[in-house]
Amino acid sequence: MPRVAHFTMLYSGSSGNCAAVEEAGRCLLVDMGKSCRLTQNALKALGLSPQSLDGILVTHEHSDHVGGLAIFLKYHPVSVYGSAPTLRYLSAHGLVPAGARLVDIDGRIEPVGGFMVQSFETSHDSAACRGYRITVPSGGVASVATDLGFVSDEVLANLLLADVVALESNYDDEMLLLGPYPRVLKQRIASARGHLSNRECARTLARLIENGCEKLVLCHISQENNTPELALESVRQALLERGVLPGPACVVQAARRHETSPTIDF
Repeated sequence: MPRVAHFTMLYSGSSGNCAAVEEAGRCLLVDMGKSCRLTQNALKALGLSPQSLDGILVTHEHSDHVGGLAIFLKYHPVSVYGSAPTLRYLSAHGLVPAGARLVDIDGRIEPVGGFMVQSFETSHDSAACRGYRITVPSGGVASVATDLGFVSDEVLANLLLADVVALESNYDDEMLLLGPYPRVLKQRIASARGHLSNRECARTLARLIENGCEKLVLCHISQENNTPELALESVRQALLERGVLPGPACVVQAARRHETSPTIDF
């Protein structure tokens, strides 16, 4: 029988982000923004353990993406991969233990355990934010882009023809505009180095579906400026506007904030 790979968002949102890509009992994590205990429990629910990990890919240094790393790595010395500026920041600010194995994989396709990983640049107000295109041993591809102000050509190229795509759908334009955030924060979120709106995410996902991608996850949904229902509705509207009719196997999932989302096989 052919192998089946699995993609799962362990948690997603401004309070913490973590995704797992697994095949045949081996796993990569993308980020670890919540506690060591919570992440371990989420892995256990999937039948995995820290010993299952071939590595942790870090998108950038903000706390909702690395908040659980220091304690986790203290007990489980897993290699951490990311861009050189991000890794330097983690080390300089004590966000990883002294002596942690930090591996720069910026802009190259690199083997990480049994996986092949391509990092790509995303526009966000951090040291050097990255997304990841992960090829599992059996050949399937999962692409993750969690924080970005806009979808560049480089980002789109790394999302196209992936079997699973997790893309930020952070805010609804109207909710952000009318919400309680101060003006300067609203401007930061909506900027080209901020976060991706439902509208821009939906347009991108419609294009991906048009090109054959059938398994998509809306991630990093804001608790204050968005709802899962609004994010999903934006995708539906974008598909209608483009005249795209998804196939019966198409899955568009809004990632859960505080619990594990349903696993997607690919």
